[in-house]
Amino acid sequence: MATSVSAGESPRTPTALQITSRIGAALLGSYAFVWGFVTLVAVLGTAAGMSFGDAQTLAYLFAFFVFLICFCWAFASRSVVRVWLVLSLGAAVMSGLGWLAASTIV
Repeated sequence: MATSVSAGESPRTPTALQITSRIGAALLGSYAFVWGFVTLVAVLGTAAGMSFGDAQTLAYLFAFFVFLICFCWAFASRSVVRVWLVLSLGAAVMSGLGWLAASTIV
């Protein structure tokens, strides 16, 4: 049940489980999301004609910023469930697409 906070009241203090879940989402979820991102970018870069080393380096350069955005968003979002869903489904989809693309290229 959602409660609204009126002007003079302080918002509800998060529980230890909620804080732990956000930290887990920020670290583990962001890592998994970036892993899928790097996989997909490296495979697509190789498919576009780049050498594997160049494609991997390009993916790693972008990965830092993607991780930073995911990490910050995990704490800024209102719903930790949404954070877990977006990061885990995004990681699964990008990893699957990267695996599929790599298997069709080779």
